[in-house]
Amino acid sequence: MADLATLGLYGLGTMGSALALNILDNGFALHVANRTATVTNEFVEEAGPLAAKLSAHDSLEAMARAMPKPRAIILMVPAGGPVDSAIEELCAILEPGDAIIDAGNTDFHDTRRRTALVEGRGLTFIGMGVSGGEEGARNGPSIMVGGTPAAFEGIRPVIEAISAKFNGEPCADHLGPDGAGHFVKTVHNGIEYADMQMIAEAYGLMRYGQGMTPAAIGAQFEAWDKGALKSYLVEISGIVLQAVDKQTGGPAVDVIVDRAGQKGTGRWTAIEALKLGQSASAIEAAVGARSWSAEKSTRVLGESILKTPLLSVDLAVEDYENALLAARIIAYAQGFRILAAASDEYQWNLDFARIAEIWRAGCIIRSALLDDISAAFRGELPAGQLVFAPAFAERLQAALPALRRVTAAAITGGHPVPAFSAALAWIDSMARGRGTTDLVQAQRDFFGMHGFERIDGPAGCHGPWWD
Repeated sequence: MADLATLGLYGLGTMGSALALNILDNGFALHVANRTATVTNEFVEEAGPLAAKLSAHDSLEAMARAMPKPRAIILMVPAGGPVDSAIEELCAILEPGDAIIDAGNTDFHDTRRRTALVEGRGLTFIGMGVSGGEEGARNGPSIMVGGTPAAFEGIRPVIEAISAKFNGEPCADHLGPDGAGHFVKTVHNGIEYADMQMIAEAYGLMRYGQGMTPAAIGAQFEAWDKGALKSYLVEISGIVLQAVDKQTGGPAVDVIVDRAGQKGTGRWTAIEALKLGQSASAIEAAVGARSWSAEKSTRVLGESILKTPLLSVDLAVEDYENALLAARIIAYAQGFRILAAASDEYQWNLDFARIAEIWRAGCIIRSALLDDISAAFRGELPAGQLVFAPAFAERLQAALPALRRVTAAAITGGHPVPAFSAALAWIDSMARGRGTTDLVQAQRDFFGMHGFERIDGPAGCHGPWWD
C-alpha cells in the first residue's frame, strides 16, 4: 500500500473551506492556501480548535514548497483557466510521486487533457467529482475519483474517511482512469437536473392545475419521502414548499423569481449523450426548461400575446406519486446508458453497481432506488438496460399509466411538462419492436439515395421511387 501523502488544499471558497474542515475534523493534517491571503487567515480563525492540525500559507507556491513528500494537492478553484494556471505553477515545483487533484466541477475532456499533460511531466493527476453541496463537503460528500490508481492509494484513507457513509460503507471510490470520475459526476448532475425538473412539474400541476397551496403540496412531498420516492430532493422540496417568507408572511416559494440558474454540467451531459449516440431525453428536457426559464421577459410577453388558457386538472394524488416514480426510473436509466456508452468509448470499464452505491448517501440524487439499481447491475440485466431489469420493469408497468394520465392532463390543460413528456416518449419508443423510422429511412433514400436495410435481409437497398 502506498504511503499516505501529505495533503494540501488550494482554494478556500465555500466548497473548499467546507472540505478542508471535513478533512481536519477526521483527524488529518492539512496545508491550505488561497489566492487571497486574507481568506486564508479568516479560514484559520473559522477552524478554531481544528487549526492545531492546520498549516496555513500565503500562496500556492509557498504551500507546495513547504509540504513534505509525497504531496497531494487538492485544487478547489473555479473550472477552466484558474485550474490550468494552478497546474502550471505546481508542475514547476512538484516531483515524481506527487499528485495534483482537481476536485471542482470540471469538463471531463479537460481532465483527460490535464492528465496527459501532468503525467507527461512525471507527476500524477486525479480528477475527483464531489457531490453534496456545501453541507456534503463539510459532513460527508459522495466522491467519484478518476485517475492513476497508484495516486489514489496515497489518498484513499483520507477520501474514504471524509466521504458520506451508507450502512458504514464509504460512498467514495476510484472509478477509472483520466476523466472517469469527473464524467460520472457530470452524469450525476444531469440526472439531478431531470429529477429537479420532474419534481417541479408535479408541483406545478398540483398547484396551478388543482389549486393546492404550496404548504399542502409540501406536506404531500413530506409523506412521499417515507415511501418509494424517498430521496434528498423530495425531502428538501417538502421543506421548501412549507416554508414561510418572513417579510410577506406568504409561501417562501412565491417571492422567488421563476428563473433557474445552471453551471453547465446538465448541458454537458446532454451534449456528451448526443456525441455518444444516446439521447437522454429527460435530461435534455430539463436543461431546455432551465434555458426557457431564463427568458422571463419573453415568457411574460408570450402570455399576453398567445393567451393560452391554463385549465384545471383532476387527478388523484397517487397519480402524481406514481408518475414521478416512473419518470425518475427513466431518468436514472438514461443516465446509466450514457455512462455505459462513455465507458465503452473511453475504455474506462466503469462499475455501474458501484457507482449506484456511491450515490446512496452524501450526493444530491441519493434515493431509495439506488439499492435496487445496484442490485440490478449485479444481477441479470437484459440488454444491459436498467428499465428491463425485472424489478424495474414491474414498477414501470404499474406506474406508467399514471405518467400517461398526468402527462395527458397537463398537455390538455396547457401546463408545460417537458421532462415528464420526454421521459414518456422515450419509454414508449423502447417498448415498441417496430417504430416509424421505416418512413424516415425511405425519406432519406428518396432525397439523398442513402439506401436502407430490408426486413428480409439485404442492406444498401433503394426504393421503387427510383425505378
